[in-house]
Amino acid sequence: MTVNRYLRLIAGFFIMLSVVLSQVHSPNWLYFTGFVGLNLFQSAFTNWCPMITILRKLGVADG
Repeated sequence: MTVNRYLRLIAGFFIMLSVVLSQVHSPNWLYFTGFVGLNLFQSAFTNWCPMITILRKLGVADG
């Protein structure tokens, strides 16, 4: 898989996980959902995402 596919997979997983945790544990987990969404939003304008940097350092191919 490529960096972009891993990024979408990780972001989707974090969002689903935080929504589930907000229902079974604490509504404060929705702040994490908002953080992930805000990070995706800013990366659309800046073309930089911390997770992409991490994935590249781990050796994931750009594709």
